[in-house]
Amino acid sequence: MAQRLILAINPGSTSTKFSLFEEEKVVFEKSLRHSSEDLQPFSRITDQFDFRKGLIMNELTIRGVDLSRIMAVVGRGGLVKPIESGIYEVNAIMKAELQAETYGSHACNLGALIADDIASSLPKAKAFIVDPVVVDEFNAVARLSGHPEIERKSIFHALNQKAVARVYAASQGRSYEDMNLVVAHMGGGVSVGAHCKGRVIDVNNALDGDGPFSPERSGGLPAGSLANLCFSGKYSQAEIKQMLTGKGGMVAYLGTNNFIEVCQRAKNGDSMALLVREAAAYQTGKEIAAMASVLCGKVDAIILTGGLAFEESHVNYIRSMVEFIARVVVYPGEDELKALAFNGLLALDGKIRIRIYS
Repeated sequence: MAQRLILAINPGSTSTKFSLFEEEKVVFEKSLRHSSEDLQPFSRITDQFDFRKGLIMNELTIRGVDLSRIMAVVGRGGLVKPIESGIYEVNAIMKAELQAETYGSHACNLGALIADDIASSLPKAKAFIVDPVVVDEFNAVARLSGHPEIERKSIFHALNQKAVARVYAASQGRSYEDMNLVVAHMGGGVSVGAHCKGRVIDVNNALDGDGPFSPERSGGLPAGSLANLCFSGKYSQAEIKQMLTGKGGMVAYLGTNNFIEVCQRAKNGDSMALLVREAAAYQTGKEIAAMASVLCGKVDAIILTGGLAFEESHVNYIRSMVEFIARVVVYPGEDELKALAFNGLLALDGKIRIRIYS
């Protein structure tokens, strides 16, 4: 009997990553980078649907994949309402909210939409999402922002943060639920979470203007100056939002969201590129220390992950700031595709509960 195939899809702000698994074994993995110029023609994230789906289907065609063997298509979860950690079958309510960008706009919204579109064209496949970016495990005290009109929200790289945290815990012969960890995912956005005994009790909103700046996000800006900019008459609301997400951070300072290029320019003597690279690391180090305080300094390890963790100079800068708190462990890239596929397999086998989004 032919073994089952599982397609995992992870759309990020600057990349489309996807992988095909045969049961637990990876068949192939593909990571496609998207420059600012690539995405310039699309005014809304959802407008990128055909572009990104086409890349995936083209690769499956080139490799001669028997699509009828695909039993699950598992996408990275997007900006839905705050929900518990777990696996959810894609349904009409979820799709409608993602298409309308009811809870926000980000490339991860495309994960469920593309997964469902592909699965619906196949005879036996089901579409799922796992640990979306809105997994919410906050303590009540973490929700207060300083003004009742604005509540702090849990929006972060939940899938990868939890995946690498579990991998690290297993490497130590321990359970994730028994450890205190600070995990920094450093990619198109940067999220730093305080993991307390298996729950992320605080984390910066990596999407919407909080925490460290990144290749294309501004992170937290001085509130008074931002308010002045909003009412200066120079920019529309849409333009201000783009400054926060999409056209902020490194791309605003240097004209590129390619971190490899930024680092190369810094090594070649570009003083502004060096300053921006170091400032990004500096802000991440500050955020890690802040999350260590949430855990009252009782931190078993600090984990650095995401694409930016491949750059040794970036990691070393952060390490020099925070290694006094706890051991620093590095997992470059992310384990998200494997986590997506593994959860899909567990769902197909009935080993985990499939949650209903409503």
